[in-house]
Amino acid sequence: MATDQVLTGSAPAGERGPAGESAAAAPERARVSRLPSLTGLRFPAALAVFAHHAFLPIPPLRLLADDRTEFRLFRWFDQAGGLGVSFFFVLSGFVLTWSARDGDTTTGFWRRRFVKIYPNYVVAWLLAMVLFASDYTSTRVAVANLFMVQVWVPTYFTNFSVNSPSWSLAVEAIFYLSFPLLLAVFRRIDARHLKYWIAGTVALVWATPAIAYAAFPKTPLVPSGQDLSVSAYWFSYVLPPVRMVDFALGILVALAVRHGRWRNIGMIPSFLLLAGGYWLTYHMPYLYGQRAAMIIPIVLVIAAAATADIEGRFTPFRNRAMVWLGEISFAFYLLHYTVLSWLRKELGTEMYSTTAGISMLVGAAVGTVVLSWVLYSMVEAPLVRRFGRATTRHAKAAGQAVLRK
Repeated sequence: MATDQVLTGSAPAGERGPAGESAAAAPERARVSRLPSLTGLRFPAALAVFAHHAFLPIPPLRLLADDRTEFRLFRWFDQAGGLGVSFFFVLSGFVLTWSARDGDTTTGFWRRRFVKIYPNYVVAWLLAMVLFASDYTSTRVAVANLFMVQVWVPTYFTNFSVNSPSWSLAVEAIFYLSFPLLLAVFRRIDARHLKYWIAGTVALVWATPAIAYAAFPKTPLVPSGQDLSVSAYWFSYVLPPVRMVDFALGILVALAVRHGRWRNIGMIPSFLLLAGGYWLTYHMPYLYGQRAAMIIPIVLVIAAAATADIEGRFTPFRNRAMVWLGEISFAFYLLHYTVLSWLRKELGTEMYSTTAGISMLVGAAVGTVVLSWVLYSMVEAPLVRRFGRATTRHAKAAGQAVLRK
């Protein structure tokens, strides 16, 4: 999912440091202009979601004839989608906080978010409708998707209709609407207390599946084969106010890193913990595995990558190729399901050997990268350049003063 290019300015006037001192005297870390490793990390996260969909054993996507191989791969990548989505939600909060501009207007922020997100979203919606989704999608559901309201009803085939991954953009839209208020509130937190807020937010992530399992009906079940009700799944994984906890966690961690209140453990230990968290998903109830098991490692990875950039240390995500892939990753995320679904539709009902099927999936990934570059170059980048420039209150006042002269 999309995030602004990671830029930062000085801290807001009046913001207080860990001992109540002015922001200028506080041990702030936000002095670099870019955090390219966070851009580079976006593509592996998008690729994780691609892998999850590529090995879903459902007729609209499945290519492999061998049941044993198909279901083994499905088992391996079953929670990769939850990992990628949760990573993007936390990353959005972190990056938007880091790149927040002093004096930026709320309407200016919303305009930049709209220009970056919605045109790509509409193009992906149109492609999905034309290529496959119109065959089985009602007008009501299609319109709900177009206007990003498909996530507000506990109906599985509405939440994941048309272009299935687009549900998360509908959730992100709520994040963006709420961000100016959330940031204003969280900036008032004493930096010494951020660790308690972060711990409380992580606790809320863990509490969500517990509430879902305890409070919601046990039937009807989701069609993915999990022993899990549609309403519990919707509440824990899809509902925007619930997923806003992930976004808020990203905001709080960004503030902690900025104020020097984050204890960084480094990228290698963070990734090892992420691998351990992913392994843990095989040994706990499904809803805990989708978010809770991996939420702390996700935070650690994001903060470690940001800290490495701040301190000028090497990361494998800061090179030109990874940053470029990160820049097109939003388009990749939006287009990959359409490519996979269209490929299955064009191939008919024939199933393939493991070698042939995986080769096709690799080709689909490469093809999606190419299409993503086209969408980024022709739609996203030009519109962001044309309409994405920030207009702060200070700049607006200066411009009006020049006009008066």
